[in-house]
Amino acid sequence: MNKILASLCCSLALVAAVAPTLAHAAPEEVTYLLPAPPNTPAFAPWMIAQQKGYYADENIKVNFVTAKGGVDVAKQIGAGNALIGGAIGDTPIIVRANGVPVKAIAVLGAGSLTLLGVHQADNIKSLKDLKDKTITVMSYTDTTYYALLGNMRAQGMSKTDASIQGAGPAGVWQVFAGGKAQALAGVPDWIVNARDAGAKVDIIELNGFKSMAQAILASDEAIKTKPELLKRLVRATLRGMDDIMKDPKAATAVYVQAVPTFKGKEASVEQVFDLYRKYVYANQKTLGYIDPARMEAVQKFYVSEGIVPKATPVDELYTNQFVGTAR
Repeated sequence: MNKILASLCCSLALVAAVAPTLAHAAPEEVTYLLPAPPNTPAFAPWMIAQQKGYYADENIKVNFVTAKGGVDVAKQIGAGNALIGGAIGDTPIIVRANGVPVKAIAVLGAGSLTLLGVHQADNIKSLKDLKDKTITVMSYTDTTYYALLGNMRAQGMSKTDASIQGAGPAGVWQVFAGGKAQALAGVPDWIVNARDAGAKVDIIELNGFKSMAQAILASDEAIKTKPELLKRLVRATLRGMDDIMKDPKAATAVYVQAVPTFKGKEASVEQVFDLYRKYVYANQKTLGYIDPARMEAVQKFYVSEGIVPKATPVDELYTNQFVGTAR
């Protein structure tokens, strides 16, 4: 009996000695690629997750690195240069057709990232009212441009039915705010930029064609070999989005702590968050869930427009295995 007790005591002592080591294991370092500089409100879910320690809760240390757009993010991930990255839910459709082995593993919202802003005084009520008018977009290769084209087609319009100007990331809202365009197609951030510049802006709902919101991408290899790490990264990021949805004002305070350049601009940041909450993040039954039918519809449009040369089997473009996983 004494020997058994002694053995048991030794075992308990060993567990007690090892447990603190396990509890304080060094966090896994991850390079997280973003398609543009992280200090814009579009990337608030990631910055809030970092600021509030949601990645640390998952024992992860995230290093954000800026790539040259969503397609570059996908290529870098596909080449194994980074584990994970951000783009648009549409991005795998574009790159997978060209042999880049990446999938969307979560999408931040059930809405589209593209909003259509118009001047209140112009009394424009629908996309059809913009026939022969000027619409600004960031560029002719940006997803917001493709979303505009898809919605025009859904209304029986072609891209020649309006004058679409690729004006760059600043010009897209500056030209509009200056009264030289009747509409802008872009992200919520640009709508608020135009309002801050003095424009009175209404938002036209784009329901004919649903491009997707921001997405989290990973390679086939990472999905196969590091599923637990990806699940933790997705979970932490979605917590940041959830904070914005639940309380934009409180989320604004956290965001400004994370990105001090917005100190004094809290009202504008909160406006941006309200737009994301209403038009982009809303109506997603499970946070992060990717709708296969929507992915298929978007791909069909991309193929029909010649944006991609061929369709990819839809189940090769996404996976929902990492969403809906509580801690």
